[in-house]
Order: sequence, then structure tokens, then C-alpha cells
Amino acid sequence: MEFRDYYKLLGVERTAGADQIKSAYRRLARKFHPDVSKVANAEARFKEVQEAYEVLKDPEKRAAYDQLGSDWKAGQQFRAPPDFGSGYEFDGAPPRSGRGRARAAPADGGASEEDYSEFFSSLFGRGTPFGAGGMPGGRDHHARIDIELEEAYSGTTRTLELQRPEVKPDGTVELRRHAVRVTIPAGVTQGQLIRLAGQGSPSHGKAPAGDLYLEANILPNRQYQLDGRDVTVTLAVAPWEAALGATITAPTLGGPVDMRIPPGSQAGQKLRLRGRGLPGNPAGDEYLQLKVVLPRADTPQAKALYEEMRDKLNFNPRAG
Repeated sequence: MEFRDYYKLLGVERTAGADQIKSAYRRLARKFHPDVSKVANAEARFKEVQEAYEVLKDPEKRAAYDQLGSDWKAGQQFRAPPDFGSGYEFDGAPPRSGRGRARAAPADGGASEEDYSEFFSSLFGRGTPFGAGGMPGGRDHHARIDIELEEAYSGTTRTLELQRPEVKPDGTVELRRHAVRVTIPAGVTQGQLIRLAGQGSPSHGKAPAGDLYLEANILPNRQYQLDGRDVTVTLAVAPWEAALGATITAPTLGGPVDMRIPPGSQAGQKLRLRGRGLPGNPAGDEYLQLKVVLPRADTPQAKALYEEMRDKLNFNPRAG
């Protein structure tokens, strides 16, 4: 995927104000509108201009886009940072977990859902905090919080520093930072929303303040693979443990447990520990995927044992 320089597409500086961006968009939209333009590839250029304007006219999207830095050049290969959008607090409806295409642009942009590029969708699609649709009033705010798998299992308390983009009178964007303390419950799952009542924008009149929703983002773990509330871990076993059976100590999120390996187990086989995944109702399970590890034949005794097995077992792993 190639990086898109939205400032270059609109022909404005990175310091341009909102009025300059709007003026540049309107000028280019008239120039490349496919109904009137005679320019080659006018429709494609028109869509690029729409996409650039969709980002740069929105204080939240623009502030996040600017944090990618100015070192990227249009056309360079690009991959969205895994933490893109984390730490931002923004207006709108609760975000949806999972991937998807970007939402349609407002009427002043004129773009439809299909007009956005892969680059746009990777940053601002449904799989990011910026992919949510707005709600009337916009009193609720939303942010993403990154947590470790162990924290999702046991629960934790965090003090977060969030940043909310605000438009200054001159049209530039300023990030206002503030701290919020949040309790993350045990058993929180990927994409789950944690609601902090009254922590959104204050309302007009006597109506209650909006809420702050934190979307849980569970970071990848070196040992465990997460699927919903279930976890999978690779468990190394010796050939004789797999062949003869054994009781070994297996890791779980709640601490080590004794696990019985049945005789005749094979590499890749999965054994289940019921209820040893993330807490919940019901709790998830842990799956132990067996990995048979062979000892090296690096001593005369070891070589002799392998030769004896070869001669006496009459075993062909490729038979059948």
C-alpha cells in the first residue's frame, strides 16, 4: 500500500488553516469534476481530492494523520502503525470492532463509501477509532486503550492521558490533553467498550454530560494466541512424553497447572483446559497445541539410540 500525501493532493502547506483547505478543495473539485472536466483521469483525480479533503477538514482525522510525520513521501510503501488512533478522544457513536470499509463522506465532500482508497481505510475505516458514525449532539467521546493480555485476564487500573483535537479561532488544530483514571474489569475482550459515565462533553442546560467510551485493544502476546475468550499456547513435549503419556506442568494465564498428556499424542494435537481462558460467563478455554521436540543426535549414545529405533521400530512417517 502506498502512502498518500493529502496536503500535496490539495496543494496546501501542512500549516494551512481550515479556510485555505476548503478553498483549495473547492477549486480542485470544480477542476476535476467528471461531469465537466476534460482533464485526463479526471474522475480518479476528483476522488483523490475528495479523500484528501475528508481527512484534512476533520480536526480529529487531521491531527492523527499529522502524527504520522512529514517524512513520508507520496508513493512510498506504507503500513499503518498498530497503535494508530490510540490515545485520542473524539466525538461520535461507539466504535465498532473488526475491519471494514470507510464510512461515506458528508454531503460537502460528495464521496461515497467506495471512493476511498486502501490507505484511507487502513487509517480511518471501521477497524479504527475514527471509523464510527456520529450521533446527534456529539456529547459522548470515545478513545482506544491498549492493554496486555494478562491485564485483560486479571483486570487492572490505569491512568490515561488522552488528547482531544480542538479547532482554534484561526482554523488551526490544537491538542488538549487531560488525564482520566479507569478500572478495566477482568475478562475484558477485544473491542469491548468500557463506559465512563459523565466523562464526555458537558451538555447545555440541565441535561447530563456525555459519556466516555474506551475501546479495549488487547495487544499481541508472545506466548498466547487470543480468539474471543479462548487462548492457545504451544506446548513442547519430548517424543517419549507424547508416545507413552506423561504429566507435565503447563502454563496458563492463571498460573501453572499439571496437565496429563495421553499416550499416543501427536505433534499439532490440541488438548483443552476448560475455563482457563479469559474470565466470563462462560469463561473461555485454553488449548495446548503439542509440539514434539526431538533431542539431538550429538553424542555416540544418542546416535546409538536413534539407530536402534530405526532398526527395531520399522517406522515410515510417509507411509500412507
